[in-house]
Amino acid sequence: MAAVGERRISYDARGLAEPVAEAPRIAEIDGDTARFDAQDLTIRTINLELRRLVYEEGVKEVVIDNPASRHSLGVGILTRCRITFNGSLGYFACGLIDGPEVHVTGRVGWSACENMMSGVVVVDGNAGSLTGAAMRGGDLVVKGRVGARTGIDQKGGTIIVLGSAGSMTGFMMQRGRMIICGDVGPGLGDSMYDGDIYVAGSVKSLGIDCVPGEWTDADTELIDRKFRIYGLGDPPEFQKFVCGKQLYNYDSLEPAERKLVI
Repeated sequence: MAAVGERRISYDARGLAEPVAEAPRIAEIDGDTARFDAQDLTIRTINLELRRLVYEEGVKEVVIDNPASRHSLGVGILTRCRITFNGSLGYFACGLIDGPEVHVTGRVGWSACENMMSGVVVVDGNAGSLTGAAMRGGDLVVKGRVGARTGIDQKGGTIIVLGSAGSMTGFMMQRGRMIICGDVGPGLGDSMYDGDIYVAGSVKSLGIDCVPGEWTDADTELIDRKFRIYGLGDPPEFQKFVCGKQLYNYDSLEPAERKLVI
């Protein structure tokens, strides 16, 4: 028997702690907008309510109050809409999204916007490590600081950071742009293959095969446009970093094929 005040948690064969997948249907809907309080909801029911509103009810703008730093909120939204989280989010916020415009009034934890495909996410506070991991498109704007390995394996899109960034930022970057207004820790752009990294502050050290790049008119246009779109004021002076392409010297034959040739 469960103790008084405890809620019995059941499990199904897939290991889900909440096998009953039902949206709570508590949102107040006014035309194309909706709002609900997440204070007493679980992660799963918050996401179910959000998905119900944008997919079933056709709501174009959703405001979620009291997210309370819960993990994995706002994931997998694959349609154009506007979502505001009034508060902070935990790990893996807004991952796998394709289309929405998201505003987080607080901070976010690790791996925010992982595998983001398109859309916009603006975070008013700080973000943890692995921000924008494997990001493929869209704009991610963090008005505070970000942790280590921001933009790891980035494949597209633009990450804008108004504060500082941690170590190994841009690690294995493949494509896209990073605009960092503050200082950056050691290992910037380590093992990057392509893409552009702009830094206004100091860089502790460059990673393997990351080198200063030549500034062009296209770089100026990009920086000015992004700052104008998001109302970030006049941009500071940046230095550009790119791949030195030393890691491009691969053998044309696989190891087993080389043995046959030898």
